[in-house]
Amino acid sequence: MSDDNEYAIENADAGASLEIPMEAGQVKKGGYMNIKGRPCKVLSISVSKTGKHGHAKCNFETVDIFNGKKIMDMVPSTHGTTVPIVKKEEWDLMNIDDEDFVSLFNDAGDSKEDIKLPTYPDTLAQEIRDCWADGDNQVVVTVQTAMGMEEIIAYKKVD
Repeated sequence: MSDDNEYAIENADAGASLEIPMEAGQVKKGGYMNIKGRPCKVLSISVSKTGKHGHAKCNFETVDIFNGKKIMDMVPSTHGTTVPIVKKEEWDLMNIDDEDFVSLFNDAGDSKEDIKLPTYPDTLAQEIRDCWADGDNQVVVTVQTAMGMEEIIAYKKVD
């Protein structure tokens, strides 16, 4: 082989998935599952017995983790469903602009400026604004990420 050959090495995405497949009967209370393309937290599960027409059915009562809406779903226990990968990270709040976009920084030095103050629950955005306006304390927000969506879900004051 000669040294004349050039090899192009390209970087590629690892192909990380936003969700993982799981059998409906394996989903647990307090866990997460996707219903109609939305990431939901499982509030309760009731399982009906196997009848003459086949599989036992799992009845899921869930709440959307971003907007708080309750969603019900029924899936045969042996059928597949998907579970979202939910990640929570803490960020330091640096600024809130006039359009409610926030500037955030984490311990690694990364920044985010594409997240708005939350719309759910109703009072959370105003509580964050009030805490930020106080100016005496550092404000740390918790950002939840799932299914390509991210939103602030909590905050705390740090003295």
